[in-house]
Amino acid sequence: MLPFQFRINLDAELARILGTCDVYVPSPVVHELERIAAKDRKARGALELAARYRTYDTDRPGDLAVLAAAEALNAVVVTNDRGLLAALRARGIPRIRLRSKTHLELET
Repeated sequence: MLPFQFRINLDAELARILGTCDVYVPSPVVHELERIAAKDRKARGALELAARYRTYDTDRPGDLAVLAAAEALNAVVVTNDRGLLAALRARGIPRIRLRSKTHLELET
């Protein structure tokens, strides 16, 4: 939901940082967005955005799904969640996070 909370153009920022890339959303993230979209406008927008990308199917929950997808796809993860950032850092998985509430930045 980061693009909607801080008005970040996710596609433009990813293109600036990574160039052309495939974007995947883990299936548990999609399910969580579906669950909260009925009550949250930003979640509805995030769900519509997620629908434009590929879904990575996994039966792992939450952050474990993101870690599994990142490892399986050798991917960079976009998140601002401190706990997830720490887990990604510990596993050596590159991360993209929000900086100065205006742009995204790659951490390797």
